[in-house]
Amino acid sequence: MSNIPQTVSAALLGLSENPIVILFTINVLLLMVGTFMDMTPAVLIFTPIFLPVVVSLGMHEVHFGIMMIANLCIGLCTPPVGACLFIGCGVGKTSIAKVTPTLLPFFGAMIVALMVITYVPVVSLWMPVQTKQLKQVDVDKAHFMNPTAAEREELPKP
Repeated sequence: MSNIPQTVSAALLGLSENPIVILFTINVLLLMVGTFMDMTPAVLIFTPIFLPVVVSLGMHEVHFGIMMIANLCIGLCTPPVGACLFIGCGVGKTSIAKVTPTLLPFFGAMIVALMVITYVPVVSLWMPVQTKQLKQVDVDKAHFMNPTAAEREELPKP
């Protein structure tokens, strides 16, 4: 029972060798979790499970943190439990059933933004580097979605 994070991590890494597939799976899981669970417990429960997986894929820890929070924030806005949705409907004196169809394009935009955050690391890491919260050298060590010099040599030449 005490090795649950390691077991789940091993299962995710065994799912595919493709980091895009693994991250898509993590995104789907976090979106589902975000619809039913508040952010704080979700972060506390799922960070130790998913962080070793994404670090082994070459993703920077800050990049993963931003991806995870974006996932869980989308969950706060979506039915069936979306706390922000309930608050907005309460303030606006309307029902969730009335509001949800109007929000579908916005949910789509949030999912597109999540995919950009997930698969384009510079989007998440540019600002921390510019404000000197992260060193560019540390960001460059994370090789997720950046081929290493050896991998670039293996790419077909045009």
